[in-house]
Amino acid sequence: MESRLDHLYRSVLLTKFFTRGWGHPDHLQQIIKFRKLLGNRNTAKEYLNTPTNTITITKKETQDDVILLTGHFPSPVVPHLPHVCPPEIHQSHFQAVLPARPSPGPRPLVLQFAGTGDHFFWRRRSLMAVPMVKEKQVASILLENPYYGLRKPKAQLRSSLHHVSDLFVMGACLIMESQVLLKWAQKEGFGPLCCHGISMGGHMASLAASAWPGPIGLVPCLSWTSGSVTFCQGVMSKAINWKLLEEQFTKTREYKTDVWDLVDSPEFDAEKRYLNRHSSREDHSQSASPLTSSIPLLSKLARNTTVQAPNPEALHFMRGLMDECTHLGNYSTPVDTELVEIVLAEYDAYQPRQGVMPLQQLWPGARTRTIGEGHIRSYLLNQHVFRTAIYDVLERMVSKYPGDAV
Repeated sequence: MESRLDHLYRSVLLTKFFTRGWGHPDHLQQIIKFRKLLGNRNTAKEYLNTPTNTITITKKETQDDVILLTGHFPSPVVPHLPHVCPPEIHQSHFQAVLPARPSPGPRPLVLQFAGTGDHFFWRRRSLMAVPMVKEKQVASILLENPYYGLRKPKAQLRSSLHHVSDLFVMGACLIMESQVLLKWAQKEGFGPLCCHGISMGGHMASLAASAWPGPIGLVPCLSWTSGSVTFCQGVMSKAINWKLLEEQFTKTREYKTDVWDLVDSPEFDAEKRYLNRHSSREDHSQSASPLTSSIPLLSKLARNTTVQAPNPEALHFMRGLMDECTHLGNYSTPVDTELVEIVLAEYDAYQPRQGVMPLQQLWPGARTRTIGEGHIRSYLLNQHVFRTAIYDVLERMVSKYPGDAV
């Protein structure tokens, strides 16, 4: 049973996604090819070596028992995708929230990623970072999402990403930028280190942790295995202009050929049809074309939306793209999955868990805890659960890897 509040909350929001369509086919091809390199720690090494001396601290201030450092550095993604990245995202911005009087012993630090609509730093700072300093002397670094806050393109309205491809550029940026900040934190004497985020931020934290070469804590909250279920099945699917996507998909041959040829999903069979291993039983056709193979998400979406249901080919293309670029099975497994604590909302309508490989199956050894609420109430009322999960992971790291705790 999905949360009614989740459905109601999404229905009153004005934010729409992918208002200009898929993105140029050439851009999608460049992004997918680069993603395949970043998805494997071995091939990603040469792209994740940006030195920490590129970081510039622009402001230092003290508030109560907290030191705030504000800084920026050039995004390492730009040289690899120069024609894809808008100028506003070329500079990465962050804020570090540090204990003014740190206790002796380990200096734990959490790299926090922003969820959908979380612009600038104030929300994560007030709800998570400052309380963690006061409760447990845990420091944080808050990384600004590309396309958000200080990095929002001038023509973009609120959090309404113009193109599907923008979401994938955001992911690539955060993977590469997070490695710079984690190395900087190590150099500054912090450890153990942990990645954390809520909703989309939880997924971005998972991508960042997958690229880190050593053991690292990970606490993804209210997120799941792939963005495909988020945008094809969850309440967010109602915020997409499916008619525009269908028109572009139908008129532009390159989406069906050049782009689709690069797409791979851990959920595919040999002919790029979804296996439905993790779905409830629903009728589906046995079309000979992979792009017209129906999926249970389509019938669910048709039931749950007041707009016209998307064309099966456009929906299948969307799910394939989302899995290619966001499915955690397309990325390296974190070095030590026992340092992963997944926090779920039992009645989450934003992040459905049906129709895709369970994260615990993908990462054996990861632990889970469940909040008996939907997505919105879990976020509003259970920040303390997120913090407790982080503290538990940091304690396990200190116990298991005492040498990494500075």
